[in-house]
Amino acid sequence: MNDALEQDGCWLGRAWNAEAAGPSVITIRQGRVLDITCRAAPTVRDICEMADPVAHVRTAPGTDLGSVSEVLGEGAGWQLLAPVDLQAVKACGVTFAGSMIERVIEEQAAGDAGRAEAIRARVGQAIGNSLRDIVPGSPEAARVKQALMAEGLWSQYLEVGIGQDAEVFSKAQVLSAVGHGAQVGLHPSSSWNNPEPEVVLAVASTGRAVGAMLGNDVNLRDVEGRSALLLSKAKDNNASCALGPMLRLFDDGFGIEDVRRAELRLQVTGKDGFVLEGRSDMTRISRDPLDLVAQTVGRHHQYPDGFVLFLGTLFAPTEDRDAPGQGFTHKLGDVVEISSPRLGLLRNVVNLSTDCPPWQFGASHLMRNLASRGLL
Repeated sequence: MNDALEQDGCWLGRAWNAEAAGPSVITIRQGRVLDITCRAAPTVRDICEMADPVAHVRTAPGTDLGSVSEVLGEGAGWQLLAPVDLQAVKACGVTFAGSMIERVIEEQAAGDAGRAEAIRARVGQAIGNSLRDIVPGSPEAARVKQALMAEGLWSQYLEVGIGQDAEVFSKAQVLSAVGHGAQVGLHPSSSWNNPEPEVVLAVASTGRAVGAMLGNDVNLRDVEGRSALLLSKAKDNNASCALGPMLRLFDDGFGIEDVRRAELRLQVTGKDGFVLEGRSDMTRISRDPLDLVAQTVGRHHQYPDGFVLFLGTLFAPTEDRDAPGQGFTHKLGDVVEISSPRLGLLRNVVNLSTDCPPWQFGASHLMRNLASRGLL
């Protein structure tokens, strides 16, 4: 049960409306789930583009669907979708020093999990915690770059980790992200992979951050480790992006400062009895969330329908699951739970991308569905 959704926050989401054969825009008021889909704002994108999204969500007429447990609980009839629709899905990588070092190790190991432990020891001896408090793009960062190059340890991941420019990439196609309770997919060619628990900002076309949610930036460590040019194959596959459970809009009780202080908890529970736990502490991020937004949108790049932005993760699992020195990788059937007290719980089950339900409802299908319902 998502206890956070019972809080007084301004929640905005989407659920599959079987009767309408399409999505409904939903919110929660006083423990009740309301369908607030209307002609004035038939999509989440339309609400995020408003001057005051919170006012609309709190006052829009709606149909009472039932209590949170009745509608969104385990076994309930409504399926939560990713709480965004027409927004682009972007992501930032290497925004935490700890995970940055793991990206260097992936690259040095050329995607071979068996070589990672020895390389981890070597890199740790050379770098230690020296990168933790460095400001990206600063003169000190430039000096560290020169020192690492002299040791033969410079990497493209360190470049985006402590250099001037952040790594911002396209995580998933519009409308392809899955929601709470859905399966998340691994490309069948991957044998070394992991979840990435992250805070995800919702940003309007003007560049204004309007809310936040949880996300799982599913990552194929072996694929990206072989070559950074395989980033798209490592990141963008069927069901490889999960968002949810709902978008919490910024209001007087929740804002960007709460994002900066957020702590995420991760738990992976396998059918084999294996349990992995981890955390990602946003206070340790190397780049401010709003700086990452500014590097994504501006005169250099516009997003007419807005976008959502994964902010990166501190979590990089090194605990052995099977053979010593092999580290962690997913197994089919793993239950992945990402949670934060003010953003709720995002739960998904791991499967192969080829076996997850195929993505078949795109932008054209959404437009036709809304038109048939008299909402356009």
